[in-house]
Amino acid sequence: MEKIFKVYEALKWASSFLGEHGREAHAAELLLLDILKINRTTLFMIMRDELHAEDFERFQQAVQRHANGIPVQYIIGFESFFGRMFKVNGDVLIPRPETEELIFYALERSDVLFPASAELLAADIGTGSGAIAVTLKLERPKWQVKAVDLSTKALTIAKNNAASLGADVEFLEGDLLRPLDRSKKLDIVLSNPPYIPYADRETMSDVVVKHEPHQALFADEEGLVLYRKMCEQLPERMNSPGLIGFEVGAGQGQKVQQMLKKAFPQEEVEIVHDINGKDRMVFCRIKA
Repeated sequence: MEKIFKVYEALKWASSFLGEHGREAHAAELLLLDILKINRTTLFMIMRDELHAEDFERFQQAVQRHANGIPVQYIIGFESFFGRMFKVNGDVLIPRPETEELIFYALERSDVLFPASAELLAADIGTGSGAIAVTLKLERPKWQVKAVDLSTKALTIAKNNAASLGADVEFLEGDLLRPLDRSKKLDIVLSNPPYIPYADRETMSDVVVKHEPHQALFADEEGLVLYRKMCEQLPERMNSPGLIGFEVGAGQGQKVQQMLKKAFPQEEVEIVHDINGKDRMVFCRIKA
């Protein structure tokens, strides 16, 4: 006869199993919450209840998948970003907290640069799951927001997220700024492009390298090629006043700052550190 696990016993087993496989034990709770379709408060209330056999079987399978390296977010199909749930799968990068900071600081700066009533044109270059574009539209409903990506599959996910979250965003397929209408200058451009040097693959977690899309992770020229290309395209595409914000890899801030300073020699370009003290964002404020 199969053993019937109580909820706390199942969690204890899963946490231990994941720890033995070099994974975060906390992932067990996230997986069980998804399988049972409950929140943490309810989970604590049912800790001593018996887990249905079919739920435990599904839980075992999910835990095994994560132990094998599949990110939790791809197993449950969602990631929280700026207080909203975004659908994700292996076609898109999993949204990170650092990108939430990019949006926070961009909105903070835009509120200083532009009147509150301004109907601005904003673009998210390399949108992936649509996290930046959708968040911008929902946080600033008056803005017109466009989002660009090379990947047809990523755009399918992004459009799905925009629809489910009620964000009216226009999605365009293509390379960097090229798909955008050249006759309409941009007020705000944000981008979290691929920026990891290919040489870094050897030291990265297998959860990332084996499962997240390399097109969204890695870039040539020590991770800087897309910043260089955008800095070449942006001067003739930006309005004044205007705001450009890039997320960058740790240690890339000064080089990206120099690129933006070369493109906009008269403007203020600043490096902003993330909550962990790493140079993570570079902003260029274009004066009126």
